[in-house]
Amino acid sequence: MSNFLIIFGLIFWLYGTFYLLSKRSPVYKLHGLSISDTLGSMAIVVGLLWKIPKEWPLLILAIISLAIWNTMLGYVFAYCSSDRQNINE
Repeated sequence: MSNFLIIFGLIFWLYGTFYLLSKRSPVYKLHGLSISDTLGSMAIVVGLLWKIPKEWPLLILAIISLAIWNTMLGYVFAYCSSDRQNINE
């Protein structure tokens, strides 16, 4: 099961990388990349959790950090790409 999750996570990483080659806007590409990156990383960490269960506190902390970091980074990207004149009005 752990090897399956690690391979599944790597497939998500590759999917997000190939997603950048689409002809959509850069913000849409970054959104797809960040989602696939987060899910892939979490799948890899859960796979590692099955392989080395004695390290569960650090791996759970890694999953929580991934979820928080990537969510906040998405908000920062959205704010930076928005039209700031409409926000201030």
